[in-house]
Amino acid sequence: MKTLFNTTDNAAIIARINLLNPESKALWGKMDVAQMIAHCEVPIRAAFGEITLSKTFIGILFGRYFKKKLVTQNNPFSKNLPTDKHFLIHDTRIFDAEKTKLIKQISRFLETGQSGITKNPHPFFGKLTPDEWAALQWKHLDHHLRQFGV
Repeated sequence: MKTLFNTTDNAAIIARINLLNPESKALWGKMDVAQMIAHCEVPIRAAFGEITLSKTFIGILFGRYFKKKLVTQNNPFSKNLPTDKHFLIHDTRIFDAEKTKLIKQISRFLETGQSGITKNPHPFFGKLTPDEWAALQWKHLDHHLRQFGV
């Protein structure tokens, strides 16, 4: 499974982000490219413990099942999955600024390694290991990069 702790996988995700431009159009969904990039930074900040989100009721009911399906298996995320309200971006964002911030956050996985990852639970999936956090972030980024055709 691909992970942001792997140097090759990390570099490949960053290379795909660098293929985006302010005019990149989504193949599905409602966000523009700058909003998508800002959206992708939020769960990464949660992985580093910079933001703490409380567990959702739906996560309590179904989180373990979907963790197995979405985090630990090597399947890509499907289109139009529901998004936690804390991760939604509605305001206008500046593409270049958001892109720079996201790349910096992705690079932190290699810089800090597993010791930089939070022990806080994911708001939907619950307790994750550092490897699960890194794989989940890779899959989330891949999902949105595919959304924008890169």
